[in-house]
Amino acid sequence: MTHAGRVKGESSKSIDWGDQTPIEPDPETLKDKLIAAGLWALGGAWLASSTAAITLARSFVDTDQAEWLDRIYIRGQLLLTGSKWKAVVHPDVRDDEQYFFFQNHINHFDHCSMYNATPHFKQGVELVEHFEYPFYGSFMKARGTIPVARGSAEGLKRLIRGIRSEVAAGHSILVFPEGTRTTTGRVQPMKPGVFRIAIDVGIPIVPVAVTGMYDVMRKGSFLIRPGYDVTVFYEKPIPTKGLRPADVPELMQQVHSVISRRVDDYWRERGKI
Repeated sequence: MTHAGRVKGESSKSIDWGDQTPIEPDPETLKDKLIAAGLWALGGAWLASSTAAITLARSFVDTDQAEWLDRIYIRGQLLLTGSKWKAVVHPDVRDDEQYFFFQNHINHFDHCSMYNATPHFKQGVELVEHFEYPFYGSFMKARGTIPVARGSAEGLKRLIRGIRSEVAAGHSILVFPEGTRTTTGRVQPMKPGVFRIAIDVGIPIVPVAVTGMYDVMRKGSFLIRPGYDVTVFYEKPIPTKGLRPADVPELMQQVHSVISRRVDDYWRERGKI
């Protein structure tokens, strides 16, 4: 079993996390703010009504049977950001296999931006305090989202049990290995804990890179800007069977490099780097 502490011989200090220079955001205008206010009103109404309906539905059917409703909600939530969404999925990502999906962490729309790209049921991991959010907290509880408490050894044990239970149920797992949303637009350094868990559970990791969403909305701003191209890339799966705790730094480097390459390419095309 993996543990919360650092494994002997494991060091993330030697990992090359790439260029962390912040990306300069596009300037905000009064028009942007007025449009954002309208999008928040529409998106908030859609979130409240959809998640309430899905939560009610899950009191009559199990979580898998109601997942098609999740996908409708997600499609609508993306439309109400005004973004142009597309998915690019590596051919080695199989519909009939379970994965850990490791995604870069950008904003509150992260799970929406990646979820519908494949048919996998992707169970999320969320901080316990997020379960107190109106409507969305109840939705997550009904869906079986796995709670995690910061800095809690007992919480880590519950997290591992929850992940094992979801994998046993045939589900895949969605995590954000950076641990917090980016404030720079870059892919941040990653935390080793989820990598140790992935090795312990033994299912492959699919690096997931989302580009364009930092333009749509970034941490520290409530501005939603429509019209940007949002692309989710599901990269080639990385096997974890046979790996040991000592392999965690190399695995972290590999996942980070794959995701950051897509993100940096996007900024390069936008003339930001």
